[in-house]
Amino acid sequence: MTAFVTYFTSIRSWFPDRHLTIALLLTVALTTAKGQVLQTDRYEIPVHNLEKNFEIIPAGRQGLYLHRRLNAGKDDQLQLICLDTAFKEKWSGFLPLEKNYMLMGKRSFGQRLFLLLRYRDYTRNDLMLFMINQEDGSYSRYMIKSFIPFAPGEFQITDRAALIAGYYNRVPVVIHFSFTTLKSKVLPGLFNESGELTQIRTHPDASFDVLISARNFQKQRTLWIKNYDPDGNIIRNFSLDAEDSKHLIFGRSLKTEGNMQLVAGVYGSRSAEFSRGLFITSIDPSGMQQIRYYNFADLKNFFKYMKAKREKRIKSRIERKKIKGKKIRFNYRFLVHELIPYNNQYILLGEAFYPRYTSVDRAGYSSFFNPFVHPNAIVQNGRIFDGYYYTHAVVMCFDTEGNLVWDNSFEINDVRTFTLEQFVKLEVHDDKIALLYLFENEIRTKIIHGDQVLEGKASDPIRTLFENDIVKKEVSDQSKLEYWYDDYLYAYGVQEIVNPGSTAPGKRRVFYINKVSYSE
Repeated sequence: MTAFVTYFTSIRSWFPDRHLTIALLLTVALTTAKGQVLQTDRYEIPVHNLEKNFEIIPAGRQGLYLHRRLNAGKDDQLQLICLDTAFKEKWSGFLPLEKNYMLMGKRSFGQRLFLLLRYRDYTRNDLMLFMINQEDGSYSRYMIKSFIPFAPGEFQITDRAALIAGYYNRVPVVIHFSFTTLKSKVLPGLFNESGELTQIRTHPDASFDVLISARNFQKQRTLWIKNYDPDGNIIRNFSLDAEDSKHLIFGRSLKTEGNMQLVAGVYGSRSAEFSRGLFITSIDPSGMQQIRYYNFADLKNFFKYMKAKREKRIKSRIERKKIKGKKIRFNYRFLVHELIPYNNQYILLGEAFYPRYTSVDRAGYSSFFNPFVHPNAIVQNGRIFDGYYYTHAVVMCFDTEGNLVWDNSFEINDVRTFTLEQFVKLEVHDDKIALLYLFENEIRTKIIHGDQVLEGKASDPIRTLFENDIVKKEVSDQSKLEYWYDDYLYAYGVQEIVNPGSTAPGKRRVFYINKVSYSE
């Protein structure tokens, strides 16, 4: 499979603002009275009700990219705005897109922005890759010839290649596209049977790992780890040796000093839907594995999200079962999001969630359901999928041997989403960890030190530009808090704001970005 560079040009534009982008760029210092959550800069763009909202691609210390797709005549256009870390516009313009190509992946790496597109249906298997220069907006377009009709779901970049992963007939497929040869290939060593891609982990030397959850010859679900060199040649292919009664459902990988590898995730019964606890595996360069399991009942603070009386009942039941020597089983839907180094130890962050369904009145839409009120709801078998609801985040600390040092948790209130994603973010300091998430125009925080709570749950409103600004409405499903660079995060979304004062616009609807950090 070969890629062809079709043209080289620039999206940078110098047309009048009304043709390019309507931008209001103001920088103000916003801090809380407690000096904890800092919101030091804000960027606003006026948007109308019927306009498409922007999405954001973080570029680390290089800044941010804003993008949205606009319907045009023969071709669509992707509006792009490049901002630095102070929210000053570096360039902006429009990228022409063929109408039948959908944006499937986006990734900033080094000084470039990469955009991956796929044809709307499977009548064409070609993939389109844009490589955009961060400095001036110049770009190259590559057509990647692929003979496999699959939908990309994972997109990663290294110094040497683009990695495009998805499924073909439920079988995992990863395409390696070389920036040197402009040729692509399907990675060797993948399955010919169904499995689930859980992670593509890239490393600074451009090597990478592919993690797949699948059943072994004993029909036991486990994790397969496939190490590849920068050119996509397989170096090592092995599975985790789980206990007979435990099925490894999902995991995250981390390379450590001495070429050691850690894999942490969740285990359960034969069902891949529920997990019963977490595991962590250390793998030395020779392939020797050491795996440890932690039942949810073994964690000191796992049930802290419950009301005090319910938590007490649960813990009493656990103690009674331990005394009687009975098995303790709790079933949770749980995703592990992060595994990071911390003070010569390792921190794991995961979140518990559950799907909610409501019933459909078969005689017609009932009073509580209307497809126009619930546009994202899915009706199936007489039930409406009403989204995923999150209960709490769990933070666990392990030593270098995989022993549990401490655990803590953070209650998540009222958060609902129709796609599974990470809500709680970590801001780590030497003597404390800040846990943060954004909901209903507030940044909610909790400060912990080990298994102790230094500061309970607090809320800081998203700060606006002008004095006397009143946020009348926030589009909550479009508001998010994401990692940026160093100790900075960014919050973004859409707000409808009124201001009775005479020195500010009376009423405005804006797409906003706030620069956020936690101050010790």
